[in-house]
Amino acid sequence: MSYLTGKHLDRRTMLRGIGATAALPLLDAMIPAGLGASASAAAAPSHTRLVCIEEVHGLAGCNAVGANKFLFAPETTGKGYTLVPDNPFSTVEKYRDYMTIVSNTDVRNAEAFLAPEIGGDHFRSSAVFLTQAHPKQTQGSDIYAGTSLDQMYAKKFGQSTPLPSMQFCIENLDQAGGCTYNYSCAYTDSISWASPNEPLPMVRDPRVAFDMLFGAGGTADVRASRMRTRRSILDWINGEVKSIRTQLGASDRVRLDRYLDNVEEIERRIKAVEARNTSGENRELPDAPAGVPDSFSEHMKLMFDLQVLALQTDMTRVISFKTGRDAQNRVFPESGSSQPFHPASHHGGGEPRVLEFNKINKYRVSQMNYFLEKMKTTMDGDASLLDKTMIIWGSPMSDPNVHNHRRCPLVLFGHADGKLKGGEHLKAADDTPMANVMLTLMHKLGMDDVKTFGDSTGEFSLT
Repeated sequence: MSYLTGKHLDRRTMLRGIGATAALPLLDAMIPAGLGASASAAAAPSHTRLVCIEEVHGLAGCNAVGANKFLFAPETTGKGYTLVPDNPFSTVEKYRDYMTIVSNTDVRNAEAFLAPEIGGDHFRSSAVFLTQAHPKQTQGSDIYAGTSLDQMYAKKFGQSTPLPSMQFCIENLDQAGGCTYNYSCAYTDSISWASPNEPLPMVRDPRVAFDMLFGAGGTADVRASRMRTRRSILDWINGEVKSIRTQLGASDRVRLDRYLDNVEEIERRIKAVEARNTSGENRELPDAPAGVPDSFSEHMKLMFDLQVLALQTDMTRVISFKTGRDAQNRVFPESGSSQPFHPASHHGGGEPRVLEFNKINKYRVSQMNYFLEKMKTTMDGDASLLDKTMIIWGSPMSDPNVHNHRRCPLVLFGHADGKLKGGEHLKAADDTPMANVMLTLMHKLGMDDVKTFGDSTGEFSLT
């Protein structure tokens, strides 16, 4: 690889080896000379990154007891709100300037419309989160929901990236036959729908996600060879790295080395998980792939790291992340609660059990700290990824004790290239669809041609 003096690197420059490729982060060498102060902006991606994160089972703060204790919606609106210590979002308050809390919105299309649908909330909710559409009750091939927000954005603005979108998850989604009330597991297993009858698969294994990003082994033989030799992905592209370093200035070499060190560290952690999980020791998740950590926190961090790499290198600009599975019974010891997730969510409305469920909520939300820190400290040209990304965190369920979908939790993170201010609590008027907020976000993302979305009744003011 060689470049003429005075020429700049293409933003899509790849480091290539045998069976492996690596995209690069934005470097000064990719900025055409003579563009002045606007150079970084000109070289950076032209469209805001989008990350959508679903939480299942709602929050304790959406129950009457939890609401009175302000365990989700703060007592006051605007910029001067206070997060009580037990509020799960107090764990990410250091990013308050990047956080917009939106309370009191409804996800009515997750409710039962007909008598046979009553009780099936857990088995249709996830399909509603990003589609805001009511799923057809069926276990056949005639599944039908709606096209999700993330995929609408990917179709319009994600086609210029190597991966128009990426879909990640944490829990096991291969549970054929484990979905009841006559709902297909397809509704439970994905939040991203390319069309009303096409849910997209979600990647659970960090190794699979890593190989998607770095083209690590185009064939099974190449992948097997890499595993046998235990060589790092960087070993396969070492020659390209040496070549390109000679074309970079001092600051770019530092940036490149830091990026490659990060890639190597993530790969090292994945290998350590695989080694531990194939050592013969008993596993907490015996049915999980070898690349999946038994620790929820470790798994979340790896998946967040991979998402940051994907966004940093512009491999994709659209990510959806499903952090749980409805009706799951996983226990989260690090939360301080020994209760399984689903039974804990059916707390009966009694204060002690509501607070017990809130421990789990607080622990799960606290995982966002790691992601937000990585996004804040990862620069993309003249600003951080957190400044350039819209992160939608929410749940299509509010009070899981009664399978309620009114007053669901919704929080926005990031400044989205100046489209979101942050630092506010906005309370919607009663009976406002969450779809109104989604429609407004779509318009802020440049999808002005979308006039309605789900059960939207208009836009929502995000001032």
